[in-house]
Amino acid sequence: MAPAADAPPGDPPRARRTGVEAVTGIATSAAGPGGMPHDLFQAPVQVLDDAGGGIRYWPGVIAPDVAQDLFDALRADVDWRCLRRPMYDRVVEVPRLLAAFAVDALPVASPLATLHAHVQALAPAPYNAIGLNLYRDGRDSVAMHHDTLRTLVAPYPITLVSLGAPRRMLIRARAGDRATMRIVLAPGSVLRMSHASQITHEHGIPKTARAQGPRVSVVFRVRPPAPG
Repeated sequence: MAPAADAPPGDPPRARRTGVEAVTGIATSAAGPGGMPHDLFQAPVQVLDDAGGGIRYWPGVIAPDVAQDLFDALRADVDWRCLRRPMYDRVVEVPRLLAAFAVDALPVASPLATLHAHVQALAPAPYNAIGLNLYRDGRDSVAMHHDTLRTLVAPYPITLVSLGAPRRMLIRARAGDRATMRIVLAPGSVLRMSHASQITHEHGIPKTARAQGPRVSVVFRVRPPAPG
């Protein structure tokens, strides 16, 4: 998720915030085909409400053993990159490892193709880009930000699958009531953020001094066609 500063001028529209402080747990139902629980289509937790569907969270979409296998495969097989970026008067390493894939180039048997099927079952959209983040421990993080609007196609959502260790996400309005919501993203969970929420809210994964296992986030987006 790339920081951005290109929101439309003026105050962003207000979105109705539900009283979510933390969401934890994984569904305990038996798994169906492809590792999906039989109660996959239960109502999600509505973290934030807006005209585009807001921010919705489904815990335990992927059965724990399947989620672990997917995590292990991605952590071992992806060509993870350590990027560097300028910050003030120096160049620093991005505090996590990254990778990117095009949906239409995925092999049928790819773990990412499996995750794409899970995401399409819950939050269908013409996703064409996948961004991966590997948070190696509690020192890895991503600052509060909203996705760059010019790199997204409205009105489609951003949908994120979490694998590996649970990790806390912060969500905060960009104007008005700046209270911070905290949601623990469990392994095998799916979080859907509306396009509208990128105008009104920002999100991030903070550093933590607690013992923290590695986590992979797999983020599905709809990108505009490349120029030319």
